[in-house]
Amino acid sequence: MALRDVLFGRKKLSEPREDRLFALTTAAVTLQTELGLVTAGAAAVAFKPQSSGEFRSAFDDVDKLMDAVAQQCGSEVERKSDEFGFDWIIVRDPDLEDLVATAHTLASELTAQGFGSQLLASAFPFKGGEHPVYWIYGFKRGAFWPFVPVGKDQRDNATELELKAKLEKELPVEPDLTRWFALFDAPV
Repeated sequence: MALRDVLFGRKKLSEPREDRLFALTTAAVTLQTELGLVTAGAAAVAFKPQSSGEFRSAFDDVDKLMDAVAQQCGSEVERKSDEFGFDWIIVRDPDLEDLVATAHTLASELTAQGFGSQLLASAFPFKGGEHPVYWIYGFKRGAFWPFVPVGKDQRDNATELELKAKLEKELPVEPDLTRWFALFDAPV
């Protein structure tokens, strides 16, 4: 950040760190064997769309790439918007590696097109426990955090902390608990 930015209160948004996303595929063995959790067969990438022509043009290229990747992996891809103005690309595939690879491809392509700062997070739901478990990946910090919803606007903090303790050696887990944002209305 330059001195001018400090003086005028401007700062540049950080670029995503999507490279650490693949740690989830190596942690899958622990998730399944020790915790009984398996992929729910879906993942989603959330981003803040822009209305500029450049963004729409870049996203047309991303849409084509996503269709090609989905076809190659046998995945289904759809796009939704939420009430907060974020767009979600939802990928459905029974294979966790395909889900992670597709999320990484999308993040890499948006970053290459100059829109990496628009990326928010990826959500990977798992089933097999009493409640669904989501591993959320925050692109800006390059870290995961667990999210266990147990009702409308309620989460199981104890289980989330237990998941952190069991997987922090395999996953880059966000150390700042205040950054463990809940995604109650995620479309996956």
